[in-house]
Amino acid sequence: MRAPCLKSLRFAAVLGLMFGALSLGEARAANPLELNFWLSGPRYDGAVADCDKALPTIATQFWEKESSFWNSSLKITGFSAVHEVAFRPWQSDNIPRRYCTGDAMLTDGKVRKVHFSIIEDGGFAGYGNGVEWCVVGLDRNWAYNPACRAARP
Repeated sequence: MRAPCLKSLRFAAVLGLMFGALSLGEARAANPLELNFWLSGPRYDGAVADCDKALPTIATQFWEKESSFWNSSLKITGFSAVHEVAFRPWQSDNIPRRYCTGDAMLTDGKVRKVHFSIIEDGGFAGYGNGVEWCVVGLDRNWAYNPACRAARP
């Protein structure tokens, strides 16, 4: 491999100094083309799915988490008493969420509470509804502790 010649190194240094000197000017406001005036911000419609639509997602994600991270064979076999707790409980400018709760039957024979929220545009890359959930007593990494309180409104 050949070493770079001295002439090209000098040229790169002079070019760097010129661009550096140009950027030392005073700061200016953005011109109209730099304002991004087409990006007016999020427009949420409040189109959030019902509580029942999130149950298959919760069951699948629960099984994946238990088998992959905790080496457990626990699965959710069914849900009961699923109902909405709150819809947009805070200001209307926040991202719309539907908070729900219910009972989940597990393969170990125990019934545990599950708290979850369905988030408008909260899916992968902002596409579709996203779901955040917590099963009381099985929040092993303490993401929503104590007793899944952070998963409720």
